[in-house]
Amino acid sequence: MADLTAELNELFGSPAAELSPDVLGELQSLLRLHSISPQELFYKWESYSIKMGPDTTLNLKTARDLKKDIQDTLERDNRAKAAHAKGDKKTAGPGPRAGAHTADVFGMLDGLVPNTPGGARSNLNGNSKRKSTYDTPASKAAKTHAASSPLTPSAKLQNAAPLLSFADRPHAGETMETLNAHIPLPEPPAESPTEPRIKLKANTEIPKFAYKTMAMKLSEASEILDDRIDEFLQIVQEHHKLEDSAFGNPASQSTSEIIAVGRIASDSSEGRLNAASLVLETSRRTGAGLRVPLRVDNLSNYSLFPGQIVAIRGSNASGSFFQATELLEIPILPSSGTTAFELDMHNARLSTTSDMDIDDGDSAGIRPLSILSASGPFTPGHVLDYSALHALVETASTTRPDVLILSGPFLDIEHPSVINGDFSLPASAIPNPDKATVKDVFRHYISAPLVRLAQEHPTITMILQPSVRDAISKHVSFPQDRFKKPEFGLPRQAQIVTNPVMLSINEITFGISSLDVLDMLRREECASDKARTTNAMVRWASSLISQRSFCPVFPPTAREVMPTIDADREGEVEGEGAEIEYVPLGACLDTSFLKLAEWLNVKPDVLITPSALMPFAKVINSVLVLNPGTLSKRKGPGTYSRMTVLPAKITDEEREKQEPVAHKVYERARVDIVHI
Repeated sequence: MADLTAELNELFGSPAAELSPDVLGELQSLLRLHSISPQELFYKWESYSIKMGPDTTLNLKTARDLKKDIQDTLERDNRAKAAHAKGDKKTAGPGPRAGAHTADVFGMLDGLVPNTPGGARSNLNGNSKRKSTYDTPASKAAKTHAASSPLTPSAKLQNAAPLLSFADRPHAGETMETLNAHIPLPEPPAESPTEPRIKLKANTEIPKFAYKTMAMKLSEASEILDDRIDEFLQIVQEHHKLEDSAFGNPASQSTSEIIAVGRIASDSSEGRLNAASLVLETSRRTGAGLRVPLRVDNLSNYSLFPGQIVAIRGSNASGSFFQATELLEIPILPSSGTTAFELDMHNARLSTTSDMDIDDGDSAGIRPLSILSASGPFTPGHVLDYSALHALVETASTTRPDVLILSGPFLDIEHPSVINGDFSLPASAIPNPDKATVKDVFRHYISAPLVRLAQEHPTITMILQPSVRDAISKHVSFPQDRFKKPEFGLPRQAQIVTNPVMLSINEITFGISSLDVLDMLRREECASDKARTTNAMVRWASSLISQRSFCPVFPPTAREVMPTIDADREGEVEGEGAEIEYVPLGACLDTSFLKLAEWLNVKPDVLITPSALMPFAKVINSVLVLNPGTLSKRKGPGTYSRMTVLPAKITDEEREKQEPVAHKVYERARVDIVHI
């Protein structure tokens, strides 16, 4: 070790002074990490100095910058090698096998000799079926042959055990989870009411969603990000009653303890966030937009993710990092309130003269509000048949709910049939099925059953919300505008909303977003060991509520991190084929308009955030958070949710005051997660 230190001092130090212990430690770390000699490291330092300029001197900061530069160069080289090897593997045809093609030129020994490719499958009667090799392109044979490479997802699906038909699905109609099971589930009404029992009102400025996509300006995006930090600073200051002097710039060296408000970020554009890569990003007003490394060693309980706005107490004594000592609480938005007069109007709308399901004082003669909620995909990944959606529509026709909420994707652009343009429509659907478009597919598979439901249950209200993965939507950025209803043949009972949206159904405020933000939080979260002992779903949902946003993650999960989509598409030339891999769409955030995804004045009573993760219904910070799951999974049926909400009770004191009061929807709502 002494010889190594002397050699480093000889190469990197000056004749008058030796290297400082910090710099020496960084250089020794580089030698161990990359298994290189001091002389080779010195060559890398000279190359880095030439690249950065003649005034570059070796200190702790430049040593760390050199370490990051070497790591970035190594990762770029590895990615280039992997891409090159992947390309070579795709273009290569099947290689010759010793003793296989040479000894069996005409296929006479096919299936009779071991190791013969494409062997015949003989049955008990001695009959055999031979698979012709003349129709299989070489490149595809190399991919799908069992002896040449691992099976692709499509090949695995074909060679796996046969999938059960949708009619033979297990657990159909069974309840998976129930919230507030003490609330009785009423019998469905014998007939539809004569008038709709709800009043629908949008609490979102829907016209602002009609912005032009792919026109984001860097200056506008930076202002939006800065304003969010400054807004939270003011919120924290008012909530904790702090003076202006309590706040400071975490990037400035000072031994004094301050409170810093900023955005959690990573020191690298690649890789998952961890405790060693945490940085705190400031706004231009509070810290000149600088980023400073964040140390959370002294925090026993934390859950952080990129884009999270935090208020941290700590100090920056060395000038190189901000040492956190306390995470300050960010206040939760208040619940929405309703006056007694408005509640009387809503309860009168729910009243009925027949099928009185409840008889409880003020609620006598009032049938509870019934809401079904489901999220796409609405068809499994191996077929385009929408059997799950038809089953949901049949359930709605039988139970007669007041509201049916459907979140996209309706026609998933990541579905193999959509990728390949393989639409199988009956001749009765359109005059020329061979020229079917995505609009024709939507009308046949989605609009048609909804039209039948509207005819059988005329007073139902359907709420349809698009997804960034919808092939029918021209607006693919989040926040996302509505698609045009007249083009898709939907009934008048269908209401198209934006993604996300805040709306009121009678006195209940709903927040709905089809973006799978829970999965993004799962992938990006950096949590302490103590935080990981808590329920993950509760932890992620709490982050949404405290951050006052439908999508607080920034930047979103990189597309390259997600599993790729495989699809086989025949080439235009006969006998030529290839396997195509597609990168998922990802979040597609438009930063300039992320303000449309924030909660402004109140938090929702019910937050519907569909996700491919485990479905759940939980009460978190007085918000009923609901993940209904997906109606169809990749290989089979999924789940949906059924919500029954009892009417709000009004006290005499509330009637006299006539002031808005919180009506605690989470106490009078029963939620069932049901297998379709």
